[in-house]
Amino acid sequence: MAYMYGYARVSTKSQELHRQLDQLTEYGCQQIFSEKITGTKKHRPELDKLKSIVKSGDTVVIESWSRLGRSTLDLIELVNFFQENKVEVISLKENFDTTTPQGKLMMVLFQAFAEFERDLTVQRINEGIKAARARGRVGGRPRVNEEKLELACQMYDSQEYSLKKIRDTTGISTPTMYRYLKARKERHL
Repeated sequence: MAYMYGYARVSTKSQELHRQLDQLTEYGCQQIFSEKITGTKKHRPELDKLKSIVKSGDTVVIESWSRLGRSTLDLIELVNFFQENKVEVISLKENFDTTTPQGKLMMVLFQAFAEFERDLTVQRINEGIKAARARGRVGGRPRVNEEKLELACQMYDSQEYSLKKIRDTTGISTPTMYRYLKARKERHL
């Protein structure tokens, strides 16, 4: 059975949710998720809960797009998430409904913008790598001095030195040393 969920958000604890909650209730939402958290946060607990329970055929109603997405790209990704899960999205303020032909057209545009943004990101990364290589930088992790790494492992094995002392003495980070120790142990099994 399809379910209609509402999502309401304000950015600060001093703001009130009453107006949004009233609109979502009046629209007929059966359950409303609400939170007082800035839209710049990637993880919003109530939105995350909503995303975890929606299923095909459900509808998510919001007062406006600004209540749902942190940015245009975030909004597009959220709308795509709902569409991929066959969940309809309705924005009351913008009169946007993914069940209508106009809403479906907007979804196609959202997807096109999301793909365009991803392509631009890949292009920028590739240009950055090319520019770095032109200046002689190869990228990736820097080579670890094998002698210093072995010394770090010997100090660790002796159990006489703290991790800080090993790091300060050899310049080898703790995670690098642990990776080496793990690999060494696996080779000897």
